[in-house]
Amino acid sequence: MANLLNLEHVSKSYGLRPLLKDVSLGINIGDRVGIVGRNGDGKTTLLQVMTGLEAPDEGRVSQQRGLLMGFLHQRDRLHDTHTVREAVLAGRSDHEWAADVRTREVVEVLLAGVSLDRVVDGLSGGERRRCALAHLLLGDHDLIVLDEPTNHLDVEAVAWLADHLAKRSCALIVVTHDRWFLDAVCQFTWEVHDGVVDVYEGGYAAFVLAKAERGRQSAASEQRRQNLARKELAWLRRGAPARTSKPKFRIDAANALIEDVPPPRDRFELQKFATQRLGKDVIDVEDVDVFRGDKQILSRATWRLGPGDRVGIVGVNGAGKTSLLSVLDGTLGPKVGKVKHGRTIAIQHLTQHLDDLDPEARVLPMVDGVRRITKTADGQELTATSMLERFGFTGDKLMTRIGDLSGGERRRLQLLMLLLTEPNVLLLDEPTNDLDIETLTVLEDFLDGWPGTLIVVTHDRYFLERVTDTVWALMGDGKITMLPRGVDEYLEKRAAGTVTKAAQPVAASPASAPKVSAAEEREAKKVVARVEKQLEKIAAREAEVHAEMEANAADYALLARLGATLNELATEREDLEMEWLEAAELLS
Repeated sequence: MANLLNLEHVSKSYGLRPLLKDVSLGINIGDRVGIVGRNGDGKTTLLQVMTGLEAPDEGRVSQQRGLLMGFLHQRDRLHDTHTVREAVLAGRSDHEWAADVRTREVVEVLLAGVSLDRVVDGLSGGERRRCALAHLLLGDHDLIVLDEPTNHLDVEAVAWLADHLAKRSCALIVVTHDRWFLDAVCQFTWEVHDGVVDVYEGGYAAFVLAKAERGRQSAASEQRRQNLARKELAWLRRGAPARTSKPKFRIDAANALIEDVPPPRDRFELQKFATQRLGKDVIDVEDVDVFRGDKQILSRATWRLGPGDRVGIVGVNGAGKTSLLSVLDGTLGPKVGKVKHGRTIAIQHLTQHLDDLDPEARVLPMVDGVRRITKTADGQELTATSMLERFGFTGDKLMTRIGDLSGGERRRLQLLMLLLTEPNVLLLDEPTNDLDIETLTVLEDFLDGWPGTLIVVTHDRYFLERVTDTVWALMGDGKITMLPRGVDEYLEKRAAGTVTKAAQPVAASPASAPKVSAAEEREAKKVVARVEKQLEKIAAREAEVHAEMEANAADYALLARLGATLNELATEREDLEMEWLEAAELLS
């Protein structure tokens, strides 16, 4: 299989810290690679070296001649003075971009609610992110590199992006903490740690299995990390077996690790304990109308949260999820109805903002000032230092100024300080923002034994399914709706409903419309219908070829033949799209 990009004995350091040490890796045509690792361990540096933005200190990086590569950076590179139309669509008019099936889908999904004639400088961070992603996806690339692509995307958009990327024939490298997304799109997982890059076959679930097996064989990892790996492995194998249905490695030994491992948490025991701490009444929302500015979020809504409930909330961006949390904590009052709190509740609310920490304070003294010793649900006492260590603060980090911490480190500290206050009701608004996967597993482990009422708003589907027992949705009708089948049911309801999209094709004015006869119009409609059916068949065939490539990853001769088939299908698709465009122009 043709090699697109290669690293040979690459090393890279910043100051005295080596981030990459003698790393040799390669990307082939059609490879789909997810990169994981702790914040600061070198994931983004690896991307920059691979793409030529940073030169290695030692070693060599080579690329295939004429390689077409697209890179989505964590910070967009849009021009503030451009309109969205100029930044994303190179100024194309509505009838031009709407005539292309792929372009139309990208624009209607990612730019829904964003006027194409708005200036980039006036967009929110989330809107800018969607524009940058749309611009990238509209290009033709041999290799797409994505650095945290799911940031600012809701659950629905993340699911669409995974499906979109799965249908593309180009190679993919993605850095993300979204473990559901890794499972959905990746064939290989690279773990960056201690200057090296370990390669695993499969997505995140397969990575967890393989890592647990390697740990069993070598017994090199410390005991606590092994316990976390086993715990997550048990959940993956029991709670989501479909994710590991096609591992390419031996899993029998890995399964032996969890024969005697109980479920991650005892739901009924936690609820019993929570009732003792909270009583029967926690938060009752009764027949409320809630507004945020002129927008109505809730209309005569009723919702009751009991002791030990673990609830996830989903909804499109702007549906009012953050406002709902403000209603629950009492900072946003309803216009009609009432919100009642139980007498013994102690609420803590993790918001999306990081500006509530004193930048001049030091990490350990600040945490000591909250609580020096805390107790877990099983009565175990933990010092502030041991809790800090659990959340990745060791050595010099203990006395670091908070203003010198990275965004991810400040998020971890904010979360830790909130947990040390020992609340019995937790409201978490996008808690996974800026957290690496290892920190997320620590948080999940902590919450497994936390006996309280938990309400989580997050676009991270894996985290949502991992820590909550029920999913509720804001569907835009003013109600809070329970979804017995969780996120899958939410996506089905969204797909079946009417989706408002701001960027709609604009019909040509009568003066500029081409003059066609009734016979020509009928013929053009037939062509459009025929071509769309043919395009659907090609998309289905491409999906089959991708699946066959995934199932035969070690058969290089077959992969070469399948790659040629994909090229033929792509050529056929381009010809059909041109035929569709010509017919559509007659109908516009």
